Amino acid sequence: MVSGEARGGDETIVVRGVSKDTRTIEAGNLYVPIIGAKFDGHDYAKEAIGKGAAATLWQRDRGAPPEGVPAIVVDDSLAAMQRLAAAYRRQLPVRIVGVTGSNGKTTTKDMIAAVLAERYNVHKTEGNLNGDIGLPLMILQMDERTEFAVLEMGMRGFGEIELLTRIAKPEAAVVTMIGEAHMERLGSREGIAKAKLEILIGLEEGGLFAYNGDEPLLAALLPSTPKPESLRAVRFGAGAGNDLTPSGIAMDADGSTFTVNGEKEPVYRIPLPGRHNVVNALAAVAVGRFFGMADEAIARGLATMRPTGMRIERLRAPSGLTVLNDAYNASPSSTRASIELLKELEGFRRKIVVLGDMLELGDREADFHREIGALLAPDRIDYVFAYGPLSKHIAEAALPAYGEDGSRVRWFPDDKQSLAGEVAKVAGPDDVVLVKGSRGMRLEEVVQRFMTEQL
Repeated sequence: MVSGEARGGDETIVVRGVSKDTRTIEAGNLYVPIIGAKFDGHDYAKEAIGKGAAATLWQRDRGAPPEGVPAIVVDDSLAAMQRLAAAYRRQLPVRIVGVTGSNGKTTTKDMIAAVLAERYNVHKTEGNLNGDIGLPLMILQMDERTEFAVLEMGMRGFGEIELLTRIAKPEAAVVTMIGEAHMERLGSREGIAKAKLEILIGLEEGGLFAYNGDEPLLAALLPSTPKPESLRAVRFGAGAGNDLTPSGIAMDADGSTFTVNGEKEPVYRIPLPGRHNVVNALAAVAVGRFFGMADEAIARGLATMRPTGMRIERLRAPSGLTVLNDAYNASPSSTRASIELLKELEGFRRKIVVLGDMLELGDREADFHREIGALLAPDRIDYVFAYGPLSKHIAEAALPAYGEDGSRVRWFPDDKQSLAGEVAKVAGPDDVVLVKGSRGMRLEEVVQRFMTEQL
């Protein structure tokens, strides 16, 4: 399965599961030594065996495996794990849904998995394990009884999603939207769209392609994209020209309700506020219908979904302050959506936003931050707190609308504690604060202070 050569072991060794981390390894696992920029997993192979691993992969250019360590010698340990995942996937009758997009893919993955779980045994991507290491691990962690797997596919450049989709061979593929993240590697939004559409290369014949029809780039590039000869394309989105559109949207701080295509029934509810989340829920509706599920079962699944943490996670601080924790990641498009959500929320005395830098945006990073600042309006959002060097542009663009004294717009280049303290001075129990920033800004530390202190 991995095109390797056994060393120091025999056919009596049985492998149960795969791990790349000695901290979480279980008895019988095959240890996979990953090589990073500042570490080499081969250095921990002996420790892995000592903790119960049955054997280890061993990259040929790392010399001989340690004495007494059963090993499978391969040319490339990561590529071998990827081949292993592809081979295991082919052995199973599992049906796979692949989900990608610049924003919303994790939440969409969670919604699709919740829908399918109404009828099937479902496995889904955990956390952010959606790349060339994470996706193979997710496949190798599947129980043989798994009926469906919903796998998130992330990328930073061309060819990465093609690799993942060739491993997973999905029966349904979803593209949520095209944003601006990774612009420095892919050059343009068109480049990002092309990279996301690579998911179709591995799509099974006759499979479903559900994509955001509000994004003209996807429709324009689809005819020239390598894909199966036969597929079923379903467009979802807010625009009238889509196959699935939301109607009757109602929203509160706990979630959103909607119907589809103007129909009165069923009424769907998701435990997430925001029109962008409603649009992505349509992808789950499309997938559920494609696999023969009744609308009522789809509605039950959506109502019970549990989103991955730090994605519009509603929290209540000890002071009574409502915190919308969206600190997992940020791009211009996802930040715009979160700001629009905050503007639409009712029932709060004051609305406060804490915005961190949006990273990996290339040469236009300053422009993108200024555009976000220009969206902020004092009649809809009462206070603006910006964090990080790039977010200075957010504060500068927002300041003219809020008044030159700067009392309602504050910028903090590098001090989260001071930022949290200043928010505490204006935030009360009847207020709501949205926290949004790229992963590298670690704004969950600000959220944690809100949740552990009386403001």
